[in-house]
Amino acid sequence: MVKVLISDKMSPRAAEIFRERGVEVDEKPGMTPEELKACIGEYDGLAVRSATKATAEIIEAATNLKVIGRAGIGVDNVDIPAATAAGICVMNTPFGNAITTAEHAIAMMFSLSRHIPAANASTQAGKWEKSKFMGVELYGKTLGVIGCGNIGSIVADRAVGLKMKVAAYDPFLSPERAQELGVEKLELDDLFARADYISLHTPITDSTRNIINAKNIAKMKPGVRIINCARGGLVVEEDLKAALESGHVAGAALDVFVVEPAKENILFGMENVVTTPHLGASTDEAQVNVAIQVAEQMSDYLLVGSVTNALNMPSVTAEEAPKLKPYMELASQLGSFAGQVTESGIKSVRIEYEGGGGEPEYQAAHFDHHTGSARAIARYHQHGQCAAGGEGTRHRRDRELQ
Repeated sequence: MVKVLISDKMSPRAAEIFRERGVEVDEKPGMTPEELKACIGEYDGLAVRSATKATAEIIEAATNLKVIGRAGIGVDNVDIPAATAAGICVMNTPFGNAITTAEHAIAMMFSLSRHIPAANASTQAGKWEKSKFMGVELYGKTLGVIGCGNIGSIVADRAVGLKMKVAAYDPFLSPERAQELGVEKLELDDLFARADYISLHTPITDSTRNIINAKNIAKMKPGVRIINCARGGLVVEEDLKAALESGHVAGAALDVFVVEPAKENILFGMENVVTTPHLGASTDEAQVNVAIQVAEQMSDYLLVGSVTNALNMPSVTAEEAPKLKPYMELASQLGSFAGQVTESGIKSVRIEYEGGGGEPEYQAAHFDHHTGSARAIARYHQHGQCAAGGEGTRHRRDRELQ
């Protein structure tokens, strides 16, 4: 029987769905890395939230693991290159908590604009400091959304409903989609220059890490307010603190921090900063949604072979999976064979095929060939790299092995 480990606290619906689908499941939240490493070898699937760290060391010990499912969006806690090299599919649930996180960003924007946390504490302390908490309206202000994907687009939609002007920076946002959302697509520097509020909704990448830094803050309008409910590494906290102290940034609302849990932070205690302890996805609805989605996706992958919301292999529908299964098994076996019979280190794998193999779904076979090779190579501790290419009706795929 297929066996799955749930290693973080998760809605009971996840375990219920696994069992309903005939998957054996163990719930062991709160394990130490050593405990996880000791037991992970007996499982086919690993379901996590953000606490479990699926490091290269853990993945190396996961000799039977086929899929890691993240109940949520961010996968900072999963070593995706190591998982890919081991032939493990990594998937997340990008839609389950999108509304919840977007609503939290809007709530933070309101709280920041009207000093709600400080006014609440003051009033409950028996003070009546009405004149101290003079706020600003959102109506007519310009909101700059950095990252207009699942969450950012919902924030934009809600802001349009508040009669705000919305500008968005996102290299993947098409003009048609921007028009549909009622937002103006801008380059990043133009957004910085025009926005009264800036809300971050992008993952951590090489191009987004530390995007809110001293250089970019200097490009922003005086009095700008910054909201971050995405990832702490998007903001250089020291630079933000300096800008808050100078008054160039009027306020910041932060749900995420560079170091979490954030027991200490240089921004704590500042009057113009609103903070919450990474509550973006913390609603009853979102917790149930992501648990249901990760359990269904992992069950489908383990039992049927269909792939949904994978981060390191193409999607495969339930209808396509049975047709592709023999090709994927053959590709995996060929890859493993090639890795074992080659005397020198493999630096590239070239796959040539003709006919219907050009359809996107057949890329799943490429993944299995790659991972089959990678598993064999890993046994010999060999690593390499290559380029990618393809041409005409005759297709060629070169896959990285690293």
